[in-house]
Amino acid sequence: MSVSLRETITLHDASIADMAQIQAIYAHHVIHGIASFETEPPTLEEMRSRRENIISKGLPYLVAKRAEQVLGYCYLAPYRPRYAYRFTCEGSVYIAEEEQGQGIGKQLMQEAIHRATAGGWRQMIANVGNSSNFGSIRLHESLGFEIIGTLKSVGFKHGRWIDTVLLQLELGEGDITLPVPTTHR
Repeated sequence: MSVSLRETITLHDASIADMAQIQAIYAHHVIHGIASFETEPPTLEEMRSRRENIISKGLPYLVAKRAEQVLGYCYLAPYRPRYAYRFTCEGSVYIAEEEQGQGIGKQLMQEAIHRATAGGWRQMIANVGNSSNFGSIRLHESLGFEIIGTLKSVGFKHGRWIDTVLLQLELGEGDITLPVPTTHR
């Protein structure tokens, strides 16, 4: 009996031990892609620090794995540091190049959306680097995100101007009720 690819993938909170593989996935995107506007890959220590910062804010940092191999990762971060933005988060998802197009990003984002909603967040933003990144745009749209705008030529990387596409998803009750005050924000 064959096992489907989806059944072999598990989602976990990212551990310190996962960070070397996460750093390698992200480094590939930084060096070869335009989805990230970073131009130099962060070190493993920097990636560990970023993870710790996310977790300290009560937000998820997730990995998709097959056995011990990290296939992709996703995390949520506060959208902006100012207090008025405290109920809005921003999602990021990166998948290993050889694992793209298999639904891993969708699984990760579904779990992140679930956790954000349960945590009292009301809006989620996605900032997709490269307006021709149709895979990421379609992924977000399939999860209910709506395109709210495109920032034209705001980045310059690999010898070309790059747009970003902003998408937004209302979480839970969105803006129809006032939020319950929380202690982690």
